[in-house]
Amino acid sequence: MPENNPRLGIILMVATTFVFAVQDGISRHLAGEYNVYMVVMVRYWFFAFFVITWAKLQHGSVRQVAKTSQPILQIFRAVLLIAEICVMVLGFVYLGLIESYAIFITYPLIIAALSGVILGEQVGWRRWAAICVGFTGVLVILQPGFRVFSPYAFFPMMAALMFALYGLLTRYAARKDSAQTSFFWTGIIGAIGMTAVGAFHWQPMTNSDWGWMALLSLTGALGHFLLIKCYAVAEASTVQPFAYLQLVFGGALGWLVFSDNLRWGTAIGAAIVIGAGLFTLWRERLSAR
Repeated sequence: MPENNPRLGIILMVATTFVFAVQDGISRHLAGEYNVYMVVMVRYWFFAFFVITWAKLQHGSVRQVAKTSQPILQIFRAVLLIAEICVMVLGFVYLGLIESYAIFITYPLIIAALSGVILGEQVGWRRWAAICVGFTGVLVILQPGFRVFSPYAFFPMMAALMFALYGLLTRYAARKDSAQTSFFWTGIIGAIGMTAVGAFHWQPMTNSDWGWMALLSLTGALGHFLLIKCYAVAEASTVQPFAYLQLVFGGALGWLVFSDNLRWGTAIGAAIVIGAGLFTLWRERLSAR
């Protein structure tokens, strides 16, 4: 496989966003019927199996991939992602896919805002302006003062903050650890942590829902596999803008399957947030050059 193939990378990113949108739709269905901790726990079991298998196939040794000089950081990253997934799934259940995604897509702006504090990166006035514009888009989505503010909007807001922090800590960990090592710790610690919580919330499932659970696990593994391949063949700055398509795919799924409503305020606010996010990605690319 070629080392630098932007066209293939974009195709893989589009496929990744579609698979993750399907995964989120299945998560919403299952979490609406069963305890969210149990749903995420079973999802992580398959994730752990995937990272162990991946480590053996790619490196021949789990111990080699797991070796790190910063275990506390890796554990904290993994726990943070566990919390983000649980909170975001709750957002899907109570707020719907469309509005949850519309608020969650602020996470690149949060990354840009916090990158100076955590990573020591320079954030110029143009990116700060884009960050302010992006959060203005969130206010358009929430429409405070024009309608009753939904307290469930707290879920995707917190998920965006936690995912942004997870992304920044992943960048920080990359200074010493490979992407494969961070990926491995994410899966293993996630499975251990969710089992410690989810085992106390077990509920019997119907045969049909076990089928959905199996599909959830498969889409999770497929999504991560596609993402790994995507970043292997193309630069992150090239493919990252296409990650916003998850809002399109997830929104379409929410509208067609779950009858979520798309308000004009949500559409306009999401467009503002995406525009601001694309601008920050462009500025980061210029700075990298």
